[in-house]
Amino acid sequence: MTIYDNVLNAEGALIVGAGLAGLFCALKLAPRPVTVLSPKPLGLGASSSWAQGGVAAAVGQGDSAEAHARDTDIAGAGIVDFELAESVAAEAAERIEDLAKWGTPFDRDENGQFILSKEAAHSVNRVVRVSGDRAGREIMAALIEEVRNTPSIRIVEGITAVDLARADGRVIGVYARKLGDRYAEPVLIRARATVLAAGGLGGLYAVTTNPPGVRGHAMGMAARAGALIADSEFVQFHPTAMAVGQDPAPLATEALRGEGAILVNDLGDRFMLDVHKDAELAPRDIVARANFRQIQEGRKVFLDTREALGSRIYDAFPTVANYCKEAGIDPAVEMIPVTPAAHFHMGGVKVDDRGRSSLAGLWVCGEASCTGLHGANRLASNSLLEAVVFGARIAEDISGLEPINKSLPPYLGIEWDEEKGEEAERMLRNLTAVQQLRHIMTNYVGVERSEESLITALRKIRELEETARDVTRSYLNMTVSATLVAAAALQRTESRGGHYRSDYPEKNPKFRDHTTLTLTEALRIRDAC
Repeated sequence: MTIYDNVLNAEGALIVGAGLAGLFCALKLAPRPVTVLSPKPLGLGASSSWAQGGVAAAVGQGDSAEAHARDTDIAGAGIVDFELAESVAAEAAERIEDLAKWGTPFDRDENGQFILSKEAAHSVNRVVRVSGDRAGREIMAALIEEVRNTPSIRIVEGITAVDLARADGRVIGVYARKLGDRYAEPVLIRARATVLAAGGLGGLYAVTTNPPGVRGHAMGMAARAGALIADSEFVQFHPTAMAVGQDPAPLATEALRGEGAILVNDLGDRFMLDVHKDAELAPRDIVARANFRQIQEGRKVFLDTREALGSRIYDAFPTVANYCKEAGIDPAVEMIPVTPAAHFHMGGVKVDDRGRSSLAGLWVCGEASCTGLHGANRLASNSLLEAVVFGARIAEDISGLEPINKSLPPYLGIEWDEEKGEEAERMLRNLTAVQQLRHIMTNYVGVERSEESLITALRKIRELEETARDVTRSYLNMTVSATLVAAAALQRTESRGGHYRSDYPEKNPKFRDHTTLTLTEALRIRDAC
């Protein structure tokens, strides 16, 4: 059967997305059959591979799941689901052991104990890491090898989902296209259980640390199918993306500040000392806003690792050191220019504690979901933990649907084509409408927002939908996600966590709850602007 037969059968569970959450779920489903869709070869294009910090887990002496949940709650600015946070933290050790069993080379001391690092807003050293700042890359490499050696997992590369398919009141699979076939009729891939694990939306912003393909497609297609969306206004901006003119911006991991690196402006002022008692290790939203305001005032901001790390940075943080080398910076003797950048979406498709969305037949995990764990501001290194915990929970929830142990044949006519892939990515980068949308989000729905900026954003997004040439389903997924972020931000007339309103700079107790929106409601808000 080829893709041009129009309908394919997943013959088991269908997972859309091949980042950490998707692959972990697939492995937990084994030996039950599962099909995983990935636009690129495994390991490319997933935010998980770019994660530097590690996995937050209460596995150190004197630490506890309760303490981890408490730190998560404090960072989340009052709207974390605390019981959910406790249950996730309690599963962390078991999920770390899963990752280790599948070959992740976590850093350990001479006694075999995990070497734990400290990141912002953690009360203790709690982050399990790999080679200092290579956690995402090494975890994904280990899982990819395990997935490749698991006969019950069929990987389909070079294909991207554009729509959820529904029938009889439930999701029955997805409509997907081969990479590069923008105008071809999509194929229907049917499945009894569909898991959406296709990432967040950081790439909707002009300055981001996310891979180019991470532009709200998952949330957009779920919303267009009628799914309930939660907390979409809460976008986390990482305070220390490297300001070296690259898109996406390379990330200077928070663990550098955990090791003692400091933030200074071009006048040499260590400004965070006057902003928060924890200085550089304050919650990310506070540090990001402080950096943003320095830049708005005409200052440049630098991360200074010279005294804290010196030449040790080359071995302790090889990924950052390599980014610096590519930019012509020697971090042992020079400061690293940094800027806030869209990094993580706390919101997404609303799910329950088993990963079930409001649409029957659809489970969602990873950054595409909103579990209630992150609240208004994600605690550092909780994202990888959430991905593996919910990947495992979803696998358990749907495992009874496919009890057969079998290997699956490949779909004929679908495979990664490097030339077409590069051409498609280049075309997407250069599309005027996409670039306009990214600048709208950065300029009007960014680190600081206001009623005026958000109304402007919603009007401009609507205008783009009405006037942009070559509007595809993929582009609609982007504009829908952008609309959901801006509409929710307009409704929340307070400042909390990753959502900061310059016209409402304080928290408002009446907003101590999650935002929930459907696309219909978001469009109603947009049309009223």
